[in-house]
Amino acid sequence: MVEDSNVGRRGCTALVVDDDEDTVNLFTEFLEIYDVVVVGKAFDGKQATKIFNDMSPDIIFSDVMMPEYDGFYALEHIKKINPNAIMVMITGDVRADTIHKLEKLGADAIIYKPFDMQSVMNTVNKLLTKTVCHTSNI
Repeated sequence: MVEDSNVGRRGCTALVVDDDEDTVNLFTEFLEIYDVVVVGKAFDGKQATKIFNDMSPDIIFSDVMMPEYDGFYALEHIKKINPNAIMVMITGDVRADTIHKLEKLGADAIIYKPFDMQSVMNTVNKLLTKTVCHTSNI
């Protein structure tokens, strides 16, 4: 049940990126509860870049630490395609160099693990007020 009528953006689209399939599926289910439509699922940064290029979702949620093509790769390459793409990076790594690199590459938000979906959706609402989403729910 959504408590805040502002939480949830009916018609807004998302891409979920993580190397763990269970995490992607769980995060997708949570987003859909909040009326965010997941249009793509990726399991590394390279796949995320391709899906973003094909689907142009409103917001991208990406894990940072993944083998081979990590979240840094996704962030850098998606921002090259569209500098205004909204990217929320999810990590358990709180080291200053990681945070600095994410900020330098243009992350719009950093969410630290463990997290709760209410705080994720509050972040989504703040970020999406800058963009036009097909919603009557704002």
